[in-house]
Amino acid sequence: MTGSEITELRKSLGLSQVEFAQLFDAHHMTVSKWERGLLSPSPYQIGLMREFHKAAEAERAKVQQEVKNLLIGAGVIAAIFWLLTTAKK
Repeated sequence: MTGSEITELRKSLGLSQVEFAQLFDAHHMTVSKWERGLLSPSPYQIGLMREFHKAAEAERAKVQQEVKNLLIGAGVIAAIFWLLTTAKK
């Protein structure tokens, strides 16, 4: 996992370097060094990061689907309202 991928993952989770470090039993300066490419996480930590990434992507997809469903529902309601108001004229 590259430093930019680690940064992207941390930010996508909405975590500070301190909070992210706590997930991996690391110091926040270690996270900073990972993100700058000065150090590499252990294979175990990389595995955990990949699992967090998968979970974040799954949650993002779920939220996107919910928003899509809400927008479709709102569109249906707006269409019904429009039909009802124009039918009375």
